Amino acid sequence: MIDFSALWQREWQIKQQNKVQWLYPLVLFLIVITLFPLAMGTEPKLLQQLGVPAVWIAALLSLIMGMENLFRPALDNGTLAQLVVARASIPTWVLVRLIVHWLTSAGMVCLLAFLAMPLFGLTSQAAIALSASILVGSPILLCLSAIASSLTLSLKNGAVLVPLISLPMQLPVLIFATGAVGQFAMGLNGYPILALLLAGSILAVIVTPFVIAFSLKLAWLS
Repeated sequence: MIDFSALWQREWQIKQQNKVQWLYPLVLFLIVITLFPLAMGTEPKLLQQLGVPAVWIAALLSLIMGMENLFRPALDNGTLAQLVVARASIPTWVLVRLIVHWLTSAGMVCLLAFLAMPLFGLTSQAAIALSASILVGSPILLCLSAIASSLTLSLKNGAVLVPLISLPMQLPVLIFATGAVGQFAMGLNGYPILALLLAGSILAVIVTPFVIAFSLKLAWLS
């Protein structure tokens, strides 16, 4: 058995060695939320209405952007083969890799979401609700994208199919998340929606490593 802390240190070091790769999604997020106000004009009400969906779309794009290099390098360089031969816990390795990827993508986006206050004229309450919705909803988006990425590893142009497979399943998360922020903006109670997203994220984090581990073993055998 491979120690969880050892896996964590290894995956974190790999991320630190490839800072440019995980900075690309964050730069994309900043570009998208910056271009939206410039393209839509200076109408305050329109910007406030589009602020939350724009930030969520940018967050989704930043998550999907890094999916191609989530498991393929491990398959190509033999890391996955070593784990399988050593009978290591593949779900544990997948979980650690997902957590590290989340921290360097959606975790940073949760903080950058506060830039929507000056860009879109959002109130502090709406900005906090927006950041909280990304915090509890983004793990579901990451897990769905990771499953799609693992299913397409054996395909030559599988990276193109990842958004096509995951986006239809991710749309309900975007709808619920933006709806929760809208509830808070209107002075209503949006906590039940956030609780539902949190429950979905917990379930996804529990189930996804096992699903991906099975898909990775199939990709290694093929």
